Amino acid sequence: MSDTSVSASRVIAAEPQALFDLVADPSMHAVIDGSDSVRGTRGGSRKLGMGDRFTTSMRIGVPYLISNRVVEYEEGRRIAWAHLGRWRWRWEFVPVDGGTEVTETFDWSSSPARAYVTFAGWPARNRANIERTLERLDAYVTNKRSAT
Repeated sequence: MSDTSVSASRVIAAEPQALFDLVADPSMHAVIDGSDSVRGTRGGSRKLGMGDRFTTSMRIGVPYLISNRVVEYEEGRRIAWAHLGRWRWRWEFVPVDGGTEVTETFDWSSSPARAYVTFAGWPARNRANIERTLERLDAYVTNKRSAT
């Protein structure tokens, strides 16, 4: 963690590729989002790749749309997207005993609004939301596995 990023990690009992594929499908973001601000994604289920764009329906107070572009990509290991504000949501997947260590990071180091992000209190709020997102991802994978 730095003064321009916050992150949290969790070991999830699943293969890195399976978790990567789930996060790389923007239609799943509303399912795992711990902030309850992601409402859905335009378009159907698809796997993102480097440079791909996707639009997300959001609601923080009022509904709005946000366009994102994949800006970091390493198949099965790392994916990140950014929007016009240039802050990034990065996911990393590292195999460990018992499954995969999944780390989600909110990184605003490349944003021209760095001071505003900090002043608005988003880092602390987003860290809590990241922890809830990792919990929801774990629960989704666990429930899906137990249903089969």
